[in-house]
Amino acid sequence: MNVKIEKSWEKALKNEFKSQWFKELADFVREQYTKGIPVYPPPKNIFRAFELTPFSKVRVVILGQDPYHGPGQAMGLSFSVSKDIPNPPSLKNIFKEIESDLGHKALAQTKEKGDLTFWAEQGVLLLNASLTVEKAKAGSHSEKGWQKLTDAVIKKLSDEREGVVFLLWGNFARKKKILIDTNRHYILEAPHPSPLSAHAGFFGSKHFSKCNVLLKQNPIAW
Repeated sequence: MNVKIEKSWEKALKNEFKSQWFKELADFVREQYTKGIPVYPPPKNIFRAFELTPFSKVRVVILGQDPYHGPGQAMGLSFSVSKDIPNPPSLKNIFKEIESDLGHKALAQTKEKGDLTFWAEQGVLLLNASLTVEKAKAGSHSEKGWQKLTDAVIKKLSDEREGVVFLLWGNFARKKKILIDTNRHYILEAPHPSPLSAHAGFFGSKHFSKCNVLLKQNPIAW
């Protein structure tokens, strides 16, 4: 795996990319792809979240856990799918909450179906804690080193940026709040939008309107 990442992120994460653990992670991921093991997303999309949302442009972070592990679903952005792929249950619930919260359908539903690229282009870093996964094996790459890299992403944003809104949905994402300086940034927490937990507080959380209030003069077009 040759690391090709947007230049501002390459600079921000240069120490991580030079580390021994990242070399081992890169070797592992490269081996998986070259062996023909079905791994998602396609190699060109592993760092897509960073390409679309440069370091200095990040205004919101939405943290997922794994890429989707079904064929054709994962495209490098947490919770997002390509426009020709049916929306997974968690994304359907995100859209339901947007409609309930803001009084209109999520723009992705009318424009790109489940493709959240235009969120990323507005400064929403759609970050999965692990950036690759084996087909039909949730969490299969979670212990291989990705979380060291994505934890470094969160910590770097916390240390060097101000006023970023972190949307932490579910227990896994909530654990990352220890990396975030709450004197410099905002954290909104809720249960995960999965059908198993959305009714326990994700629905009605109004995170999308609350986020836009925190962003003040430059809201996200959800």
